[in-house]
Amino acid sequence: MAIITNRWDSAEHLKTEEDIQLYLEACLEEAGDDPNAIIHAFSVIARAKNMSKLAKQG
Repeated sequence: MAIITNRWDSAEHLKTEEDIQLYLEACLEEAGDDPNAIIHAFSVIARAKNMSKLAKQG
């Protein structure tokens, strides 16, 4: 029997402004000096807020 998995999308779990704030704080702590990680975090937040045009530019 094959195992079926789904791709994890953090944006689906960012429902409130508090969720977004906590997510961004955690990303900034983990990212350190990595600008790509911070850009990725902002693109996830943009997708969570249905700002897909901005997310695609990230």
